[in-house]
Amino acid sequence: MNRALGIAGIAVALVAVLAGIISVISGLRSEDPARLRSVRGWSFVFGLGALVAFLAMERALITRDFTVQYVADHGSSATPPLFNVATLWSALEGSILLWVLILAGYVVTVAHRFRRRLSDPLVAWAMLVLFVVSAFFLVMLLTAANPFGQFDPPPGFDGPGPNPLLQNHILVAFHPPMLYLGYVGFVVPFAFAIGSLASGRMGEGWLVETRRWTLVAWGFLTGGIVLGGWWSYEVLGWGGYWAWDPVENASLLPWLTGTAYLHSVMVQERHGMLRVWNIALLCSTFSLTILGTFLTRSGVVESVHAFASGAVGPMLLGLFAASVAVSLGLIAWRADMLRSVGHIRTPMSREGAFLANNIVFTALAFVVLLGTLFPLLLEALNGDRLTVGVPYFSRMTMPLGFALLTLMAVAPVMPWRSSPSSTLAQRLFWPAWFAVAVMVVAALAGARGWAALLAFGLAAFAGASAMRQLFGAVRRQGWRGFVGRTNGGMVVHLGVVVLAAGFAASNSYMQTVEVELSRGEEVSVAGHTFEFLDTRTEGTDRALVVSAQVRVDGDRVFEPRLNRYRATGMVVGAPSVRVGPFEDVYLALTSSPEASTSGDGNGTTDEVTLRVVVQPLVTWLWAGGIIMVLGTALALVPARPGRRDDEAGPPGQPAESAQQDVEVGA
Repeated sequence: MNRALGIAGIAVALVAVLAGIISVISGLRSEDPARLRSVRGWSFVFGLGALVAFLAMERALITRDFTVQYVADHGSSATPPLFNVATLWSALEGSILLWVLILAGYVVTVAHRFRRRLSDPLVAWAMLVLFVVSAFFLVMLLTAANPFGQFDPPPGFDGPGPNPLLQNHILVAFHPPMLYLGYVGFVVPFAFAIGSLASGRMGEGWLVETRRWTLVAWGFLTGGIVLGGWWSYEVLGWGGYWAWDPVENASLLPWLTGTAYLHSVMVQERHGMLRVWNIALLCSTFSLTILGTFLTRSGVVESVHAFASGAVGPMLLGLFAASVAVSLGLIAWRADMLRSVGHIRTPMSREGAFLANNIVFTALAFVVLLGTLFPLLLEALNGDRLTVGVPYFSRMTMPLGFALLTLMAVAPVMPWRSSPSSTLAQRLFWPAWFAVAVMVVAALAGARGWAALLAFGLAAFAGASAMRQLFGAVRRQGWRGFVGRTNGGMVVHLGVVVLAAGFAASNSYMQTVEVELSRGEEVSVAGHTFEFLDTRTEGTDRALVVSAQVRVDGDRVFEPRLNRYRATGMVVGAPSVRVGPFEDVYLALTSSPEASTSGDGNGTTDEVTLRVVVQPLVTWLWAGGIIMVLGTALALVPARPGRRDDEAGPPGQPAESAQQDVEVGA
C-alpha cells in the first residue's frame, strides 16, 4: 500500500505540473487570463501529490515496510524513532523526495501569493519556470531516483539502517531540511528573474516581488550551514566544524552569491544601477544550488555528505548546464534593456561600497569554486588525484574576509552619492577606537598572531558600527528600531561579527593533543587535567557502546564513546564536550579498546587513546549563527508604515544620506 500510494502521489504531481506548463504556455500564446489563472489549481494538486508521496515514505519507514526498496536499503527495526523519521533524507532517493516536497511548498505559496496576478506575463513566466524545474525533479523521482522500488524481503529480514554517522546526533533531523529550505527557496527569485528577462519587464518592480523570497531562502541556508558545522563538531570527533569539504563548499557558494545580491539589489532599487549584476547574481545563485546538489548526489566526491548513484549525476549536471545556458542567453538577448539608468559618481559613496562588497564576494565565491572543482576537473581529464586542502582556502580567503569586515564597518555610515571624508571620520571615530581597545585587551589576555588580532579588531570595528546604527534607530523608532530589512540587517551584521570572532579564536588558538592513558593516569593539556578512570561496555540491539570515563580538572566526569554498529560493523565516535562561553574542552575516544570487540558484557580495558581539544570561543559560532537567523526574521518584519525602511537617517538628515540602507548579509 505504501509503495502504491507513493508512486501514485508522484504521478499525480507530475501530471499536475505538466498540465500547469501547458496552461501557462497556451495562456501566454492566446492571452487567455482564465488559462493562466488555472495554474493555481494545478499547483495545489502538485502540492497534494508531493505530500502524499512524502507521507507514504514516512509511513513505510515507521511501519518498517521492507517491501519498499528504500526502506529495505536504509531502514531498520533497531533505528530509534527520531532517526527513523530522518532516514527519509539520509540517502539519495529520499533526499530528492524531500526536495520535491519543499519545492511543491514554494510553488503553492507563490501561486497563492500572486493569485490575483497570475495573468500578468511576468508572474506567468515565473510560474512556468517553477513548473519546469518541478517536472525535472519529479521525472527524476520516477526514473533515476525512484524511492518506491519493489523488494521481496525474505522471512526475518531486517535492513541495515541509515549511515551510522546520520543516526548519532539529533541535529540530523534539522540540518538537512533547513539546508534544503534554503537551497530550494532560491528557485523563486530565479524564476522571477527569468520571467523578467522573458517578458521584457526590466524595471525594478520584479525586485520588490522577490526580495523577501530571497531573504527567506538566505535565512534558511544560513541556519542550515551553521547547524551543519555544529553537527560536524558534535559528531565527527576531530574537534573542528568546517573542513572545506567539497560538499560544505557547495552550500557556501550560493550563500556567497545570494549575500552579494541582497546587498547590491538596494542600489538597483534606489538608483536603477547594477541591473546586469543583480540578474547574474540571482541566476548564479540558483545554478550553484544545482551544482551543489550535483556534488552531493552524484558521487563525484568522497564526503560524509555525499550519496552516489549512476544516472542522477548526469541529470543534475544537465539541469545545471541548462540553467546557465538559458540565463546567459536571455541576459545577452536583453542586454540593451538592462543598461543602468544611473552611474556611480564616486567610490566614496554607499553605491561604491556596495560595488566593492560585490567584487569581494564574487572573488571569494571564485576562490572557493576553484578550490572545489579543480581537483575534480583534473581527475576527469587525466586521472590524477589532487587534494586542495585547508592551507589553500585559508591563504586565499583570509584577506577577502578582512576586506568584508572592513566594508561591513564602513558601508553603513556612507551616504548615498557622495561621502565627505569629514563625515566618515566623524561616524567612524568611536568604532575605530573601540576596535583598537579590543585589540589591546586581546593582546593583554594572551592573544598572539597578527591575523587573529586583526580579525578581532576588524570584527569589533564592524560590530561597533552596526551597534551605532541600531542605537540611532532605536532612539528614533523605539522597538521598531530592530525590525525592517535595514535594522534587521544590522542585527545580522552583529551575528557575523560574533561568528567571525569565534572563527578567528577557535582556529588560531585551538590546542589538540592525542594521549594514551592507563587506568588512573593523569595528563595536563592547556591548563586542564585529565584523569582516565575506567571504561564501560554496553550492548544494545543497535550497537555495542564503549565509553571511557575521564575526570576533567578533578571535577566533572566525561564519557566519550565509541559505537560499533551491528548491521555494518562501522565504528562511530561520540565526543564529550564541556561547553563554556569562552572555552570548550573536547574529548574524543579515538582507539577501539579490546572491550569493544568482545561480547555484550561489561568488559574493561586498562588503556585508551584520547583526543583532547581545547578551543576558545567555539560557542560564539553557534551564537553568531542564531543572531544571524534572528536578524533575518527581523528584516522580514515591515518597517514603520508610511516611512521607507532605507530612509531612516539621523534626525535632521535628508533621506539621501540615510545611514541604514544596508541589506541583510555580511
